[in-house]
Amino acid sequence: MTRPFDAIVIGAGQAGPPLAGRLTASGKRVAVIERHYFGGTCVNTGCRPTKTLVASAYAARMAQRAADFGVVLKGAPGIDMNTVAARAGKIIHDSRAGIESWLEGMEGCTVLRGHARFTGPHEVTVDGEALSAPLIFVNVGGRAAVPDMPGLDEVSYLTNSTMVELDRLPAHLVVVGGSYIGLEFAQMYRRFGARVSVVEKGPRLVGREDEDVSAAIREILEAEGIEVHTGAECISFSGHEDGLAVHVDGSGGGARIPGSDVLLAIGRRPNTDDLGLAAAGIETDERGYITVDDHLQTSVPGVYAMGDCNGRGAFTHTAYNDYEIVAANLLDGKGWKLSERIPGYALYTDPPLGRVGMSEAQARATGRPLLIGKRPMSRVGRAQEKAETRGFMKAVVDAQTQRILGAAILGTGGDEAIHGLLDAMNADLPWTFFQRAVPIHPTVSELIPTLLEGMEPAE
Repeated sequence: MTRPFDAIVIGAGQAGPPLAGRLTASGKRVAVIERHYFGGTCVNTGCRPTKTLVASAYAARMAQRAADFGVVLKGAPGIDMNTVAARAGKIIHDSRAGIESWLEGMEGCTVLRGHARFTGPHEVTVDGEALSAPLIFVNVGGRAAVPDMPGLDEVSYLTNSTMVELDRLPAHLVVVGGSYIGLEFAQMYRRFGARVSVVEKGPRLVGREDEDVSAAIREILEAEGIEVHTGAECISFSGHEDGLAVHVDGSGGGARIPGSDVLLAIGRRPNTDDLGLAAAGIETDERGYITVDDHLQTSVPGVYAMGDCNGRGAFTHTAYNDYEIVAANLLDGKGWKLSERIPGYALYTDPPLGRVGMSEAQARATGRPLLIGKRPMSRVGRAQEKAETRGFMKAVVDAQTQRILGAAILGTGGDEAIHGLLDAMNADLPWTFFQRAVPIHPTVSELIPTLLEGMEPAE
């Protein structure tokens, strides 16, 4: 016998629970199915625990620099990894429990724990129980990609999921992957006291960013003692008396890097391979991401995909915005579109990188006339006062329309200051809007009007 609902939500990540809240508030009977931990990647293995670890690493760094600020400590500061891990663990537990209790207490919501599989366009089974609904929302997230690499089956390795559970300090952590996840862990564990090496297949770190951003990030990390190997076109693994060895060969040269632990941070894959999507006729791309239209509807009418599993954003805030788009269109009669979303994100190294819109390289590729402004963080009073002057800020503007196309702020507070530019872009305001702005001193944001006033035509 099939149990009917008005809507089924598969996965309790960042988009599913708030959507269940809106649907039940509108009078619909909703089933929420979760097979593992409530809260998805952000709560359990992503943003919340990793940024908690970043905060501990920042505190360690400031303790190490205490004398620079006239603060005298008795003896060298130490690291208690049990306490560091316990802080992250509490954040995970409290956040997860909060979401779970919210859903369980939600009137009109039935919470089912188990593995959902499609048996038809609007039918699923959960551990043998059949459910159906005219509306189904897939919010199953993703996991670390673990490709078939030579020798990997001969060694133990870590992913972002197991790294947040680590309660010890590796003697030498080798990070394979020089992008966002890998670099955040690399810097935090270096600050905890581990020796750290980063191996990147591409010619530079964070390859999606402009070359000047990549170069500045590498300089920041190397200044803290992190070894960086780029151009590692061939990567393999073997056992070693220290634990393991990572073998590198490519345009960046050859190297044999012995280490105690290795972290694989070489991309993500969606959790869509065991959902029975084919039985429902739900289409995916070659990487397994569920294909969606501009309103997040899949190839099956009435079935939607939100969050990491649709490949249209790999962040907590984009997953939540997916929920907002779906709810606005289905429940509020609006016509919000995915294509209207302006991409914004941050890399949480220290200093952080705040990014919005196009990179300079992407803007140049459009062929349109550009204005480009760039200023070092050493010009920012707040950065000087905090003795954190590394990095720069940059903005790219369409010279004809006067609209901001994109910006990068690599520097202290960059993840917060970028929102001034993001808000102007969302409001479709010309850059000249900032000419009348009176920013607060001393802040990082106060240099943005100066940055824009100093723009020059791109060569």
